[in-house]
Amino acid sequence: MPNGTEWRQLAIFGFLNTTVYLGLYVYAMKYIAAGIGSLATSTNPLLIVLLSSWLMGRRPAKGEIWSIVIGMAGIGLATYPLLNGGGTSLPGVAVLMTSMVAVSFASVYYARVQWTLPNLLINGWQVTLGGLFLLPFTLLFSDFSSVHVDARFIYSVLWLSLAVSVTGLICWFYLLKIDTVKASLWLFLCPLFGFFYAWWLLEEPITLYTIAGTLMVIAGLYIGQRKKIIRS
Repeated sequence: MPNGTEWRQLAIFGFLNTTVYLGLYVYAMKYIAAGIGSLATSTNPLLIVLLSSWLMGRRPAKGEIWSIVIGMAGIGLATYPLLNGGGTSLPGVAVLMTSMVAVSFASVYYARVQWTLPNLLINGWQVTLGGLFLLPFTLLFSDFSSVHVDARFIYSVLWLSLAVSVTGLICWFYLLKIDTVKASLWLFLCPLFGFFYAWWLLEEPITLYTIAGTLMVIAGLYIGQRKKIIRS
């Protein structure tokens, strides 16, 4: 069981990583296209660079600054044609980016803490605490009359819990143990798969703006981690 200090650390991490990030992200998905949601997720490494420079007093390199500029410009380019009747609104994008800042802040906080608990135990507790913090907002603002416990609902919950939260995290922790830098390269695939699934399952259009914006985000990620990639 965690001790007193660890409870506080887990509570802060769970509040940022689960309550704020997932709460705002799911809310934002009501007002943005699915492809934009997956594209924004890929900006986490760029935001982590910016936040770590601010919180840890590390001066960002010129390549890191350019990576942030190019990555954010790519999101803006991909989002632009969807703002007029494309299922995306500026307030939705603002909420989405706030959630990205929260999860990036959580990652920097996680890196600064000297954890003694195993990674899987940390994740289990932070999800539990983050869910408890989110529960009052759920009870206060949710419309439970719109919930229909049918096969679609059950399969969706099982997919999010077993496939994404359990299987996905096990694979991610396994990759991190092999090589952290090489594991981060898989983030390059997030916008590609995101837009593909959005086109295949939700019939969202893939335009030249989408392709150009995605390529800019990938280029920004590469520029930001180029030295690490070359060293590895």
